[in-house]
Amino acid sequence: MKTLNIVIFGLSITSSWGNGHATTFRSLAKALSRRGHRIAFFEKDVPWYAGNRDLAEPLFCRTILYRSIDELRHHEETIGQADLVILGSYVADAEKLSEMIKRLNPPCFVFYDIDTPVTLAKLDRGDFEYLHPRMIPEFDMYWSFTGGPILTKLEREYGAKRALPLYCSVDPDLYHPDLGGPCAGKSRRHTISLGYLGTYSDDRQPTLEELLITSARLTPHARFWVAGAQYPQTLQWPDNVEMISHVPPCQHRSFYNSQRFTLNITRRDMIDAGFSPSVRLFEAGACGTPVITDFWTGLDSFFRLGEEILVARTSRDVLDYLEMGDEERLEIAARFREKVLGTHTSGHRALQVEQYMKEASGHTPATNRLDAAV
Repeated sequence: MKTLNIVIFGLSITSSWGNGHATTFRSLAKALSRRGHRIAFFEKDVPWYAGNRDLAEPLFCRTILYRSIDELRHHEETIGQADLVILGSYVADAEKLSEMIKRLNPPCFVFYDIDTPVTLAKLDRGDFEYLHPRMIPEFDMYWSFTGGPILTKLEREYGAKRALPLYCSVDPDLYHPDLGGPCAGKSRRHTISLGYLGTYSDDRQPTLEELLITSARLTPHARFWVAGAQYPQTLQWPDNVEMISHVPPCQHRSFYNSQRFTLNITRRDMIDAGFSPSVRLFEAGACGTPVITDFWTGLDSFFRLGEEILVARTSRDVLDYLEMGDEERLEIAARFREKVLGTHTSGHRALQVEQYMKEASGHTPATNRLDAAV
């Protein structure tokens, strides 16, 4: 494929503090750059990210920070010469931004929704924080973090021209087993029985309480981690649960490799929608760490339940898994890692972007959306 000039407007690529967008954009932009494409990433300069930048100047893309839409006048040449302009979810002033981009008439203008179920729930209640329904038909494609039936809903109810899945992914250069760690089959001192990485949210907290906190109280000899921003200081943690306010991406690999199991908990909107794999699944899988997760519709279309991933509904389920022997645990981890590396790396997503662009330009037949959904 010819080299593409790609412009991305995203929530953040320079800071992973309190958001999962940064790692998704980093892995995708890096993979696209590796395939020869030129990337310019535009990020609104806001104080909470400015004070927490863990990748201020990515080597794989040009990063432009701006404070207002007016400042973007100085970059109209870059935007106007793009073959592909991507507008991500949760970008501030999205409607004004979209109007400016449309005025420059890029060949392909795409909305990349990394929060699709949350987005649609907001639209249903009239909350147009970063996407107004009238914007949706104006995009050439609507790339969605969520697959399955929600793609049909986007087209039929909201007028999306082409709703296509573009799931999160993992960069295998950064996420892999550490030699000598528990994933390599050797025990490590202070190995963590179960860890969880996720920003606080009201809808996930009851599941965290049931699956991790209750399990910790019932196994005082075991160690647990909870890592993430914005947890209320009033929360009471058992003595064997260590709370970590933030784990930067450069420490994710060590975080996962220190655990016998890692826990995945899904937002309520994403459970309701189904077909919404978290980037944390792919990160842990690439590290060779087996995942215990809550259940959501479509999970079994990504992974074989009980063979590649473990489902827990109660603390009793979690405790049963924690008693699993290392041989069985490592076999599950190996199968899980093989699936992730064979299907869900950033390289796979970069190829998808190229395929979608070819289809949009009419060079190849359109991908069957239902096949692509899973």
